[in-house]
Amino acid sequence: MQGPITEEQRIQLDAARSEIEKEKAAITLARRRRKIISVLAKHGLLYLLKDAALWKLFGKRKRTKSEEERLRQIGERMRLAFEELGPTFIKLGQVLVTRQDMLPDPVTLELAKLLDQVPPIEFRKIQAVIEEELPEGLETFAWIDTAPLGSASLAQVYKAGLKDGRTVALKVVRPTVEKLFQTDITVIKKMVTKLQKRLPPELSAAVDMNTMVADYYSSAMDELDMREEARKCMEMQKYRNITEYVDVPEVYGATKNLLLMEYIDGWHIKDFPVDFLAFEERVKIMVDLIHLYVQTMLDGHYYADAHGSNIIIDKHRKKAVIIDWGMTGRMDSIVAQNLMRFIMHAQLNQIDDAVDILTEVNVPTIYTDIVKLKDELKTLVLHYVDSYQGHKRYNYGRLVMEAIRISMKNYCRIPSGLALWAKGFSATEGVARWLCPEISYGKVVETYEIPILKSMLSKRFDYRANASLLVETSRLFTTFPRRANKIMEHLADNKLRLNIQVQSDTVTRNTLNQIVNRVVLGLITVAVILTTGFVIASVPDGTFLGLDKVTIANIGLIASVALIMFSLWRLFRTKKQRARF
Repeated sequence: MQGPITEEQRIQLDAARSEIEKEKAAITLARRRRKIISVLAKHGLLYLLKDAALWKLFGKRKRTKSEEERLRQIGERMRLAFEELGPTFIKLGQVLVTRQDMLPDPVTLELAKLLDQVPPIEFRKIQAVIEEELPEGLETFAWIDTAPLGSASLAQVYKAGLKDGRTVALKVVRPTVEKLFQTDITVIKKMVTKLQKRLPPELSAAVDMNTMVADYYSSAMDELDMREEARKCMEMQKYRNITEYVDVPEVYGATKNLLLMEYIDGWHIKDFPVDFLAFEERVKIMVDLIHLYVQTMLDGHYYADAHGSNIIIDKHRKKAVIIDWGMTGRMDSIVAQNLMRFIMHAQLNQIDDAVDILTEVNVPTIYTDIVKLKDELKTLVLHYVDSYQGHKRYNYGRLVMEAIRISMKNYCRIPSGLALWAKGFSATEGVARWLCPEISYGKVVETYEIPILKSMLSKRFDYRANASLLVETSRLFTTFPRRANKIMEHLADNKLRLNIQVQSDTVTRNTLNQIVNRVVLGLITVAVILTTGFVIASVPDGTFLGLDKVTIANIGLIASVALIMFSLWRLFRTKKQRARF
């Protein structure tokens, strides 16, 4: 599109803006709540919140074929419902695929089929977004191919040309998707809050579903902000000096709803011609992919979406270019170092050290049987190393995911983002192995052990990283004599006190309150029955407060029956509401 916009085009843009505003106005909390509930009911998913036996089946390790089929059908229903409900739930399903520690394999395998390719919206609506986002609007471009290169649930990508001759990839966020996300997440938060209350105490201590939803919402909002994706892409460009055969596109500009980046002419990494890359070139790309992932992880962030569709083999430079940086995450440097230490210990068959690191990363709760947890983790690592080391199926991401699953089963708290990291690491391994199956992935990772150790040691002895340790140590030495004197004085005067505070989770407190309420209600019922009997016995021939014995007996009987029925109703209602996993 070149030159000034004609009057006819201006009218079309105004009409498109009007339609977009109407679509946004139609997205209300009440309508989306009704839509979500009706779709979940249509696919038979509402009963999942109340079926205690089904939740127990989710956590079962060994299942029959009929149970596996039932779970597969549930996963299929969830997939169909999520696709019908749109972008928010499609992305939620993709996140749930990474939580194999919480959901059984038959469910996650079905959710993995979620289609993020949706029909494109009309190009004139995309034009309206471009006109609003860029200072020169549509006149920024010499031409735009109206057929999208890709049409996902969040954005559409087009091939376009700038006036200076550069060919660019133009990524535009769908105009109504942000409001839809914000509305849907409000409904999801309320549903999750109710579900959290139904969890048993041991699972509630290990899983904070409200935090999970908050993390999901935060990452989704980042993915909807093209400026954030541009920042991540430019941040990755600093690794060009260590990855000669893996690159990221140049970013030419970004606004909140629009991203201009270098257009890469090539094939998806699993679609390029067999004879296009020589063996040595494939090896170099594989090594650089691994190096990039390991180095970025040690620096505190990771790429979680390294599947074949997001990596392109450039026809002209013969490099692998990672084109989509929307799904990334940050990780605590201590957790990152522990994970790399775990991998190294597993390679060396140092099972006890590997298991100790896993129990540092996945924090046990008061409900965790430490001995049982360590035994299961030892069995996992030992079996994994003996069976798969050096084999093409040896996958560190899968090993960490299985360790997360065992830790979750034993009621450990899993660090935020760990499952997503494991999924990303596993996907990177899968791409690297597919690209160059002749080379042992484990051997390539071993070549980075020395740089990894150097990185760990440099951070360990960095004065800036240890500044707080130095300050706390100096405080300890300066305040220790005074504090010790106070303790000795209190001991000498017999004034030393020890305060013990017992903390319990919300579910435990609610359960205790229910028990106390039932006991009190039972005592009141017994008291009513006994009082009625005593009153009748004390007035053999007369009346009490103007009431004869028959009336008193009837009142006592009615009150007792009412209290008993109320107690039974409360008991039935509580059991019905509480789903045990």
